Amino acid sequence: MEATQTRARARYIRIAPRKARLVVDLIRGKEVGQAFAILKLTPRGASPVVEKVLHSAVSNAENNHNMDVDNLYVKEAYVDPGPTLKRFHPRAQGRAYSIMKRTSHITVVVAEKKEG
Repeated sequence: MEATQTRARARYIRIAPRKARLVVDLIRGKEVGQAFAILKLTPRGASPVVEKVLHSAVSNAENNHNMDVDNLYVKEAYVDPGPTLKRFHPRAQGRAYSIMKRTSHITVVVAEKKEG
């Protein structure tokens, strides 16, 4: 990892990766201020979680690497699948249908824009 970027990761989040990716795709490549505005106005369940991870990444950049918050942008944002919780739902005539409760690992990498 370069010195001019930092990341934050939220692991084992109880939301399906497919749903979280819809939100993460909206902020990839955007400036941090614009990304926060998009996440505030996106009516999806993953929006608050992704916003929290982005806030953590920005805080890491500011406090640990002395980066300027005004020059930050979302360099990478991706969602990996976590472990799946397997549950069963009772159905008629003694049958059982399986329910897959999926989890996600959400990663956001922020970097400083190069001058010029």
